[in-house]
Amino acid sequence: MELKGKVWKFGRDVDTDAIIPARYLNTSDPAELARHVMEDADKDFPGKVRAGDLIVADANFGCGSSREHAPIALKAAGLQAVVAKSFARIFYRNAFNIGLPIFESPESADDIKNGDVIEIDTRTGLIKNTTTGKEYQAKPIPPFMEELINSGGLIGWTKKKLA
Repeated sequence: MELKGKVWKFGRDVDTDAIIPARYLNTSDPAELARHVMEDADKDFPGKVRAGDLIVADANFGCGSSREHAPIALKAAGLQAVVAKSFARIFYRNAFNIGLPIFESPESADDIKNGDVIEIDTRTGLIKNTTTGKEYQAKPIPPFMEELINSGGLIGWTKKKLA
C-alpha cells in the first residue's frame, strides 16, 4: 500500500492527552473525537488537518495513558499514518489494533518539515519526501500487522477470520 500526504510536524513526548484531551473522553464516537484531535498541542489543528494528511513527530509519540481514544481520534480525523522516532509501547499496539499505520524512522523525523509532502510504501517502509527528494528507511510493517491495517483493525480482522 502506498500512502501520500501533507505533513504536520510535532515534537517529542506527545502524550495521549495532547492527542485527545481527557475532557473529551466521555464519548467514544470517532467523529466527535476527531473534532478535538491534537487541539491541546495546536488549538487550530482540528480545523487545519485534512483527510490524507500525515503526522511526523520526534520520540515517544503516544506516551501517557493507555487509552485507545488517541489513535481512534487520529484515524477519524483522516490522518493516514504517523511517522516518529519512536512510539510508546501501548500506543504502538493500540494504533495497529484500530488500523492506523505507524512507522519508526529517526532520520526522517529529524529531516521532514511541517508542510512537506511525503510518500510511504507500507510494505517496504520506504519514505520519500517529494518536497526535498530525500528518502528514508522506516521499519517495515510486519505482515500480520499489515493484515490488521488492511482489515481496518483487530475487530475487522477478527470478523474476517470468523466468517
